[in-house]
Amino acid sequence: MKILIIGASGGLAQILIQILKSNEPDIQVLGIDNRSCENLFRAPGIEYIQMKYTRGNFENLFRHHEFNTVYHLARQTHTSHTNSIITQRMDFAMLGTARILELCELSGIQNLVFLSTFHVYGALSDNPVFISENAPLRASLQFPELRDVVEMDQLCEAWMWKNQGKIKTVLLRPCNIIGTQVNNTMTRYLSGPISVSPMDYSPHFQFLHEFDMANILYRSMKELPTGIYNIAADDFVSLEEAFKITKTRPLRIPMSMAAILNYGLKQVKLDLPDYLISYLRYSCLISNGAIKKVLGDNFLRFSTRDALGAIRLK
Repeated sequence: MKILIIGASGGLAQILIQILKSNEPDIQVLGIDNRSCENLFRAPGIEYIQMKYTRGNFENLFRHHEFNTVYHLARQTHTSHTNSIITQRMDFAMLGTARILELCELSGIQNLVFLSTFHVYGALSDNPVFISENAPLRASLQFPELRDVVEMDQLCEAWMWKNQGKIKTVLLRPCNIIGTQVNNTMTRYLSGPISVSPMDYSPHFQFLHEFDMANILYRSMKELPTGIYNIAADDFVSLEEAFKITKTRPLRIPMSMAAILNYGLKQVKLDLPDYLISYLRYSCLISNGAIKKVLGDNFLRFSTRDALGAIRLK
């Protein structure tokens, strides 16, 4: 069995690779990334390639390797909103992902696991208490910088149903993944000494421990049938409680001035991506009913509160 992992330099991918080698020592893993592949987890049967995400590079990759399973874990950062960066993200989201899916179909892989995010639903005032997998993806209505994430998700979903009789495809939409090895926005937001907090709103959040998410990725290849799955624990917390658990001091700001203040906070590195400001105003909680039907009620080891406590070990 040979597995391709796209986005292999990320902390979540690195945990997944260690789980794969621990459970199946003979498995072959090829990890690719457009970032540096130095100082990554090494073991027999693991190979890394640093490459640009271009059509030609992906074609060469599938021409020279036969993959049983493909993990698409790559997403571009949304912390920069310059026109050139947005163009790069859209090129990878639509052209790159479309070519990857086409190559998966042509090469006859057996499994595709695609990592999306709950952000595709959007943080809106009329969200239901818990959002299910069949809810519309409305994030790009408010924030164009999330358009690439939404379109990648929609592209994968359409391809999944088109090929459901030939290739097992699992589309995952996890809540906020946090941990000591994932260097994402939410982990940095909660592990710093000070973070911005709404003065006039009290949103609720779900958090997912990085090891639980990596384990779900592994089990997706083995146990989950074709479909879309939200990933979240049963419990949720208010932002105020999250700060208490992580011992982070909130810098309270009125949401009516958040966008202006956020611009100024960029200078002291306390800012958030603009789209995340809406999540400080409105809760976006997702249902986990679909995955529990397959993996059971105890499919996660860590609760939301456990995950928050763990990032203090960083």
